[in-house]
Amino acid sequence: MEQYWRERKAGKCAMPERTMLGRTKMLKRMGMQWPIIQAPMAGVSTPRLAAEVSKAGGLGSIGVGATDADGARRMITELQALTDRPFNVNVFVHPAPTHDAARESAWREWLTPHFQAFEATPPARLDTLYTSVADDPDMQAMLLETRPPVVSFHFGLPSRDFIRALKEAGIWLMATATHLEEARAIERAGLDAIVAQGFEAGGHRGMFDPKAADTQLSTAALTRQLVDATHLPIIAAGGIMNGEAIAATLANGAVAAQLGTAFIACPESSADAAYRDALTGPAAHDTRMTSIVSGRPARILANRFARLMEDPSCPTPPDYPLTYAAGKALNAAAISQGDTGFGAQWAGQGALLARAMPAGELVAILGKEYRMACRAMSLRR
Repeated sequence: MEQYWRERKAGKCAMPERTMLGRTKMLKRMGMQWPIIQAPMAGVSTPRLAAEVSKAGGLGSIGVGATDADGARRMITELQALTDRPFNVNVFVHPAPTHDAARESAWREWLTPHFQAFEATPPARLDTLYTSVADDPDMQAMLLETRPPVVSFHFGLPSRDFIRALKEAGIWLMATATHLEEARAIERAGLDAIVAQGFEAGGHRGMFDPKAADTQLSTAALTRQLVDATHLPIIAAGGIMNGEAIAATLANGAVAAQLGTAFIACPESSADAAYRDALTGPAAHDTRMTSIVSGRPARILANRFARLMEDPSCPTPPDYPLTYAAGKALNAAAISQGDTGFGAQWAGQGALLARAMPAGELVAILGKEYRMACRAMSLRR
């Protein structure tokens, strides 16, 4: 600990030795100037966004959980053409949904008046739109062939055989944890790092079992718990929007910070105009955790869609991702009538701090803020 305080006084924003070693190893391997990871955000992140973040000294990410192997390959190929810097490819590892005819019928019936308001009807069947990588041999083969520098898992872990194959291919692996037992499972599986997703985070909760009780730990509390109870590097995620917050989470023991909502307003993201406008409106002050979008808990801006679940008559949504089929259809019907309040506008609790600027410029500013915050923390010691 003496080395820790010597480095803190020297303005290096130091951490305990194990955390320092983990951060140094990760930054060196990824060629990162800053301990900043852009969150994957399936449906929002793009190869261009990831490339600009990586080129600026962070680690860019793309989420391919909402596409098939061919679509994912195209995204990876495009990203590789834009930069030779390392990047992260995120995949979903959710259980296959169980069709429940009664529950799906009740869900369609409950949504019918909302569809009718836009002169539409709910889909006759709720299909599985997204396939888990655990059940997709084509996606597995594609990842082993393209060998992205980093692969990350959300919603759980794939088979040990697939994890072993990825590691043998030289791919650095990490997965999301929302509580200690998930983190311990990630550690036992032999991955390289854990993403500690606090309750403030936007998008889907990475819970392995969405039906289990949610501890709802904050990013700070979860990060500290996992740093103390595991031996893997911890990447903090949730509500981190500026360099001061990055410095604070690293002082709390994380090796890096993962930011998602901070990058949505960047021109390189695929967020549409309504989504960008909502980030600067009243909804940014009031995000909601809801299962109405997909059947899994997710934090979105407080738009009309999010507020539907406050209706006491709201039935239990179908399994993920079956609920998506109805939600996407309702959003399309609403947009056709000029209503943009039914989109899946993912956002964390720091949404009102989002800054609209090119991704590379944002990384540079975050890095400058982080460095200044480290110096200030050192002086306060």
